Amino acid sequence: MLHSTLALPLLLIAVSSNLAMAIKKEKRAPQTLSRGWGDEITWVQTYEEGLYQAKKSNKPLMVIHHLEDCQYCQALKKAFAENEEVQEMAQNNFVMLNLMHETTDKNLSPDGQYVPRIMFIDPSLTVRADITGRYSNRLYAYEPQDIPFLIQNMKKALRLIQTEL
Repeated sequence: MLHSTLALPLLLIAVSSNLAMAIKKEKRAPQTLSRGWGDEITWVQTYEEGLYQAKKSNKPLMVIHHLEDCQYCQALKKAFAENEEVQEMAQNNFVMLNLMHETTDKNLSPDGQYVPRIMFIDPSLTVRADITGRYSNRLYAYEPQDIPFLIQNMKKALRLIQTEL
């Protein structure tokens, strides 16, 4: 009787600790629309919503095309999320969208469907093909070391809106 009385609590302890370890392994941060690009940034869900918000707020739409399993996308995401100036401008001056799939708007892939790719759309809903990255073979590509260049392009997108007002 004493043996079975001790065995039951030990069995319960073993099962509960294994269950707790399994729950810990499964516990992950909640998925947000940021997908790691910046949790303080307000993100729109769809391209259509982004266009609507850009027009309504008179802010440019910044579209980030990426894939979760792309090492180049992950490296750019880390640099983007860690840069305070990028995060502040994105939160306050842009409508932000990150896409893990292509849109039906072919203007968003004028030189191909590669990732990572960042494009700007002004509030008149014009894709700004003139705001490009540094690479002639992938016009809208950015790499982690290109964050200063991306900041310049974000400022350029904002200046173009001011001059068009």
